[in-house]
Amino acid sequence: MKASDIRNLTTAEIEQKIAGFKEELFNLRFQLATGQLDNPTQIRTVRKEIARAKTILRERELGIS
Repeated sequence: MKASDIRNLTTAEIEQKIAGFKEELFNLRFQLATGQLDNPTQIRTVRKEIARAKTILRERELGIS
């Protein structure tokens, strides 16, 4: 998901997306530990999505546009 797509969402929707990404990250780490993860780069991608969403939330808190 691009940053511009995230910026179009409301704050509550972004928080829901972050929760979903965290759940997905947990599942990916579990798959990695059990040896079932096919593509380990997915972990990096999800971590970046979480960071991107949190950055946009912080920008809104500070009033940066």
